[in-house]
Amino acid sequence: FKAPSRDHPALYRDLLRTNRVHWIAEEPPAELVREKMMDCHFRFRHQMALVPCVLTLNQDGSVWVTLVKPARAITPGQFAVFYKGDECLGSGKILRMGPSVYTLQQGKNREESPKKEEIDKIEPAT
Repeated sequence: FKAPSRDHPALYRDLLRTNRVHWIAEEPPAELVREKMMDCHFRFRHQMALVPCVLTLNQDGSVWVTLVKPARAITPGQFAVFYKGDECLGSGKILRMGPSVYTLQQGKNREESPKKEEIDKIEPAT
């Protein structure tokens, strides 16, 4: 897919899923096991700024990563690396991504604008 510009909404996503996470401490963080969710930060490119996110632990050891704000150009095959403060918690390979901001906006636009036939039913033409 080639987007029309570097900042096109199709390049931004706020949800992704990893494979089974490799935790530095061998086990997932206690908070994540206990609550099934945990706030932390992640990056998927070396030296990029850390992005706040929420991890949701799946039965198979993979995680869903929900970003506080959409990030640009996340790609399956890259590694998501998770941090709590300065501590690296672990990483997982990105397998799947949620819909792009562009797709979500298209869905919203469709929901918000009623079809012409619906408008005609409500307000008969005079």
